[in-house]
Amino acid sequence: MLLAAKTDPDQGARGVSLLLVDTQTPGYSRGRRLEKLGMHAQDTSELFFTDVDVGPDALLGPAGSGFKTMMKELPQERLLLAIAAVAAMESAVQWTRDHVAQRQAFGAPLSDKQTIRHRLAECHTNTLVARSFLNDCLGRHLAGELDNATASAAKYWCSEMQFKVLDECLQLFGGYGYMREYPIARAWVDARVQRIYGGTTEIMKELVARSMF
Repeated sequence: MLLAAKTDPDQGARGVSLLLVDTQTPGYSRGRRLEKLGMHAQDTSELFFTDVDVGPDALLGPAGSGFKTMMKELPQERLLLAIAAVAAMESAVQWTRDHVAQRQAFGAPLSDKQTIRHRLAECHTNTLVARSFLNDCLGRHLAGELDNATASAAKYWCSEMQFKVLDECLQLFGGYGYMREYPIARAWVDARVQRIYGGTTEIMKELVARSMF
């Protein structure tokens, strides 16, 4: 496993190193599987390192370079989260369009109701805007020009919009949307953490703001 550890606590960020730890090493153990609100397809567990001993050959890169290495990869990580956000939005709009076209209310499909059509049109438009922004960021990334501030903006805006669109789509599903057997319910629950991991929305806004002054 890849482990970020403080190999020199007195050096702050410069004292963080990346270590490759064999999970068969004596002292390493995995605790209980934590019960998350969503993302149930991914196990999350407590990890314990009781007197685990590793040598210099476990270092990935120079000692003390771990924090710098992780920071260097953050724009790509945040771009990946933006990709997941936009993909979830596109799927949700498609699921909801199919549902309202089939679901009957007062003798006609829900899609015949102007309020339903307009709310779904808003979701569709927000998704198109998110996709356009994402594609621009992907182009910058492929050209080696994606800066941290823009990646942070993409991560926070796309993930915030993801939750907004999925919440609206779940509403249009009605009671069905509250049932876990429907993908919109699972996608809605999974969307909540998108605004937290990889850097919270609040941190992302601060990084964007710092680039402006």
